[in-house]
Amino acid sequence: MKFVCLGYIAPGKFDSMPETERNAWIDACTAYDDQLRAGGHFAGGEALQPPNRAKTLRPKDGKVVVTDGPYAETKEQIGGILLLEARDLDHAVELMSKHPGVCAGPSLFEIRAVADMTDIFRESERRRGKK
Repeated sequence: MKFVCLGYIAPGKFDSMPETERNAWIDACTAYDDQLRAGGHFAGGEALQPPNRAKTLRPKDGKVVVTDGPYAETKEQIGGILLLEARDLDHAVELMSKHPGVCAGPSLFEIRAVADMTDIFRESERRRGKK
């Protein structure tokens, strides 16, 4: 199964860490990511730009309204994503519980299973006359 792990961090926390602490944390995280890769569990991942560089799109009166920044005001912001291959949610929790980003870093992670949309997309193609 594929899981999306959303990493949250307090705004400014990463930049305010002492350089040696930040570098040690990054090195520990990437070393564990390498272990996940070696075990066939790392399916991808990316850090994200800060929310003040984001745009939020929402419908309003039949049009799309674009606003600056994130939609939700929170104490933490999504700082990155990790795509994880695991047997089930318990296995995903087990794998991420060892990740330095969770156990030794200034962040927290939310783990969600990826929804299998294959049948829904197939039905949409059928309705639209595509094969």
